[in-house]
Amino acid sequence: MRLVVTGKTGQVATALVERGADQGVEVALVGRPELDLLVPEAGLEAIADLRPDVIVSAAAYTAVDKAEADEASAVAVNATAPGAIARLADRLGVPLIHLSTDYVFDGRKDAPYVETDQTNPLGVYGQTKLAGEKAVAAATANHAILRTAWVYSPFGNNFLKTMLRLAEQRPALGVVDDQIGNPTSALDIADAVIRVAGNLVSRPDDAQLRGIFHMAGHGDASWADLASEIFAVSATLGGPSTLVNRIGTPDYPTPAPRPANTRLSSAKLQAVHGVAMPDWRSSTRSTLARLLGKSVRATNSIHPEQTS
Repeated sequence: MRLVVTGKTGQVATALVERGADQGVEVALVGRPELDLLVPEAGLEAIADLRPDVIVSAAAYTAVDKAEADEASAVAVNATAPGAIARLADRLGVPLIHLSTDYVFDGRKDAPYVETDQTNPLGVYGQTKLAGEKAVAAATANHAILRTAWVYSPFGNNFLKTMLRLAEQRPALGVVDDQIGNPTSALDIADAVIRVAGNLVSRPDDAQLRGIFHMAGHGDASWADLASEIFAVSATLGGPSTLVNRIGTPDYPTPAPRPANTRLSSAKLQAVHGVAMPDWRSSTRSTLARLLGKSVRATNSIHPEQTS
C-alpha cells in the first residue's frame, strides 16, 4: 500500500514515514515546491504522478492566531486545497484521508464531543478547517475525515518540546488551566491513519468506514495538566523541569479565541475501524524518553494547536 501525504515536514507526515517503514507501508511525501497549497490546482499532478493507493491530506495552516490576520491564506490552505485534493482523489478512484481539528467546536459542551455534535468554530482557523471538511465531503464520498487535537511528537515544533526548552530557562511557567482537550501523539495518529487506510483499501464498498471520525489521545487534560506531566516525567528521566503556575485564559490573551472544552470521544473510530487510541500519558512518556536521549535545546516556539 502506498500513501501519498501532503506536507514534507509536518509532525504527522514525518511520523507516517517512520511508522510506514515499520509496517511495510510505502509513504511518499509531496509539498513545496511541487505542491503549494496556496495554489493547489497547479501542483495536483505531483500527487497523481506518485500513483497513490490512498491520499492523506495532512498539511494545514495551523498558526491559530496568525490566521485571524491572514484569513486568505488560511482559506486557501485549509478550505480550498482540501477540496481540490479530494476532487483529484475522486478522479483517481482512491480513498482520501483528511486530517481536521477539535477547533471546529465552540467548547461549550460539558462532555466529550462526538461526531454528530453541532460544529461552531470560534476563530478563522477552526472556520477554515470546517470549510475544508465540507469541501472534502462534497468532492468525494470515498473519504475519512479524522479530527484530532493537541498534537505533539519528537519532530518539528510542538508544545511538549517548547515546555522542555522553557524549563531550562525559567524557574516557573504560567500555563492555562481552563482549556481542556486530548493531547495526541503524532506517532499514534500515524498508526491510526495507516490502519484506517488499510480498511478503506480492503473494503472499498463499506460505507460505514467513510465519513467523520474523532481520533485523539485517550484521556483528557488542561494545558497546565499536560505541562505538569511533562515536567514530572522529564524529571524522572533526568531532563529539565520547572514549576507550573496554573492561570486562566484571561491571564493569557490571544488574538484568536480558544474553546474551553475540545475533548473528543474516539469511540466511533474504535467501533468502526478497530483503532483504540493510546492513553496520552503513556505516549507522552515514550516521546519524552526518546527526546531526552537526544538534544532538546534546538527547539523553537510553537502554536500548541499544530495538527500537521
